Amino acid sequence: MDLSSREIRLPLGEVVAMLRDLNEFVVSLDRLGSRQAAGTADDATVGAFVADWDVARRLARARRTIDVALDEQLTEAENAAIDELCERGRFYGDEPRGQRQ
Repeated sequence: MDLSSREIRLPLGEVVAMLRDLNEFVVSLDRLGSRQAAGTADDATVGAFVADWDVARRLARARRTIDVALDEQLTEAENAAIDELCERGRFYGDEPRGQRQ
């Protein structure tokens, strides 16, 4: 099933909220990476960022927003195909750290 040409509509306010969150995460993680490279931050600093900035909940909210739009605008078969593709993702803890790509 080719879904590459399908378009999904999302409310602009929700898109802006997701973009704001993603921008904060990308910029902050880039800065943390630079600090780690310079030796002024460690894994605990990254962990504190993830916890203090509520990253997991905010990303889950963005995922939920997209999931709702897909459920409302695609067929059951199309949603099942997308779910199957998402299950093929890489998930932390599924493989030994030394083997991550």
